[in-house]
Amino acid sequence: MTHNILVIGGTGKTGSRVVENLTKLGHDVTIGSRNGSPAFDWDDPNTYGPALKGMDRAYIVYYPDLAVPGARTAIEQLTTAALKEGLEKVVLLSGKGETEAEACEEIVAHSGLNYTLVRASWFNQNFSEGAFRNFILAGQVALPMPDAEIPFVDANDIADVVTKVLLDDAYNGQTITVTGPRKMTFKEVVEAMSKAVGREIHYQPISIKEFKAGMKAAGLPDSYVWLFGYLFKEVLGNPDNQEVSDDVEKVLGRKAIDFNEFAEKTAASGIWNEEIPQSV
Repeated sequence: MTHNILVIGGTGKTGSRVVENLTKLGHDVTIGSRNGSPAFDWDDPNTYGPALKGMDRAYIVYYPDLAVPGARTAIEQLTTAALKEGLEKVVLLSGKGETEAEACEEIVAHSGLNYTLVRASWFNQNFSEGAFRNFILAGQVALPMPDAEIPFVDANDIADVVTKVLLDDAYNGQTITVTGPRKMTFKEVVEAMSKAVGREIHYQPISIKEFKAGMKAAGLPDSYVWLFGYLFKEVLGNPDNQEVSDDVEKVLGRKAIDFNEFAEKTAASGIWNEEIPQSV
């Protein structure tokens, strides 16, 4: 059966992969974005209904994170619009160990819609497609929380799980926790990337205060600085966030991608050997 599916955040790390998966399976996919037609803008609830119109299902990724102020209101307005438009099901990407994200999960769970919640640990791709890539290019990774053991998860695993649960109603009402197969510290993942790329990359532990100061000095907005401070202190410091789940294997019938495999593939692509952009 072919579905009309809205992928909110369809150009992001997981959304782009979900779009690719669904398209290959023959579904009609619409990317929810400000540049879409019709446009979808989290900051403008008036765009929610038109973007959802004619859709059967939706994958919801809230930008920048469900922890930020305003997320709960937006998720509530979106689910109300989705129910009004007659969607069969939604899948929400949530954060593992995030109290604020769990509040948004409750909104979805009590919306009247069929749903599946996908709670994800920190992405491998933060080092290749996200905020920390320039650290790898520079050969110096300065991050807080050196003692945190994180079950880093691959965005491809998240996307494959989302694709499966979005289409399979056997997962309705369930919460799926996606992590990598093992816990690793920042020092350990930096060593793995250094080995894969074949050059020295050094990990430098710093305080959260120092990290936030560096982000401010780089000209990043206060909301972004606050978010990363929250994620380091509240999320990585939460023991629940350091637990390994086998849900990827349960849903997909294969083991989760190990960080070493991610590092080797990414190193082979060459994106960790480019020059650092001058604007950074």
